[in-house]
Amino acid sequence: MEEQPVNIPCPICHESGQVFMIANVDEIPYFGEHTQVTVMCHACGWRQTDFIPAEGKKAGAWSIVVNSPELLSARVIRSSSCTIKIHELDLEVAPGSNATGYVSNVEGVFKRFKDIVNMVLRDIESEVTSLQSAEPIDQTALTEALGSVSTLKGMLDRFQETHQEHGTPLTLELLDPHGHSMIMHDDATHRDLSEEELVALPVGPDPAVFSPDDEQ
Repeated sequence: MEEQPVNIPCPICHESGQVFMIANVDEIPYFGEHTQVTVMCHACGWRQTDFIPAEGKKAGAWSIVVNSPELLSARVIRSSSCTIKIHELDLEVAPGSNATGYVSNVEGVFKRFKDIVNMVLRDIESEVTSLQSAEPIDQTALTEALGSVSTLKGMLDRFQETHQEHGTPLTLELLDPHGHSMIMHDDATHRDLSEEELVALPVGPDPAVFSPDDEQ
């Protein structure tokens, strides 16, 4: 695939003449023809990828209850406008200004959440060590930090249980106001988004290549 220059400044470093685009049209089973668009800046390394279906899609939510290891392989398409939730753990990732799309599976999505939980866990464990060595010890802060450590470790245990045949299930939900996201499995369910959800959900970044007249 050949890179094509895009006549806009980079939205991150604002360099001109360094932004390029790669577009690849492909067929995803059960999802249909789509275009994978990647925009990148050779000056600062900024990169944004998104998936755009050939046919217009309706805003909607996809969910799957992961109650067996087999479901971890269910294919997931997440666009840059998609909010991802795991309700049982009260976890949510909303699209920010630098959100990017990707194709993965349920296990890959869970790994992204686990990486964040592990990062936060390391920070709080470091805080616990500091609190325990302080004189005098702030017992209230230490108790709160230890409680957070316990909660985060419990989340990681719940993710691990999805690899067991009779583990406690987790529900993965994708909410996409543009309708570009999907969970491709017979056990996945689809529903329309409510008006309240459509108002509340962020829509992610406006792809720079499609908005050359906008100030970034």
